Amino acid sequence: MNLGRVTVARKSGGEHFRHGGRDLGFDLLSFWQWSSSDLLSNSMRGVLAEYLVARALRADADGVREEWAPYDLTTENGTKVEVKSAGYLQSWHQEQLSLISFVVPKRRPFDANTNQLGEQAARQADVYVFALLSHKDKVTVDPMDVDQWTFFVVPTSVLDQRKRSQHSITLSTLEKLCSQSVSFGGLKDAVIEAARCQE
Repeated sequence: MNLGRVTVARKSGGEHFRHGGRDLGFDLLSFWQWSSSDLLSNSMRGVLAEYLVARALRADADGVREEWAPYDLTTENGTKVEVKSAGYLQSWHQEQLSLISFVVPKRRPFDANTNQLGEQAARQADVYVFALLSHKDKVTVDPMDVDQWTFFVVPTSVLDQRKRSQHSITLSTLEKLCSQSVSFGGLKDAVIEAARCQE
């Protein structure tokens, strides 16, 4: 019995569910529509943020997301990137806009090839991208409109040197650490510059 790591192939969405070899009449796309249409939910917004950053950086976006990797993306030149997301709006009824903070703890890396955790807890990426769905109107919010997102790019060394909490970071702190936020179109240059600072 082979219990090694599975190589995941990219799916098209047209693959059909079967029972006893018989096509059941529904496909993988219908599952994605059922499970992933709420782009405002915290979990799905986080995955979407990773995808948007991957597209902006031309990093891994045509592959398959690896959920348990020690960092989220690798750029063309080898920079390791971690993406964190937050948003003011949620799918459910709100009394007020959500407060913005990002969780950034040091973690022991997981190796999917060995099913083992590393010994040393650390931030595994070179650069962190904090993706904020900054739109504040539920009538017009559209997470697929990249103009509704704001991005903050920080070298990991800057996070490691912070004197305050090593577990999370607020928006106000991010605004102090970054000279400015960037748009989707400015992400690639900002990550390249942050990687230079990390070196």
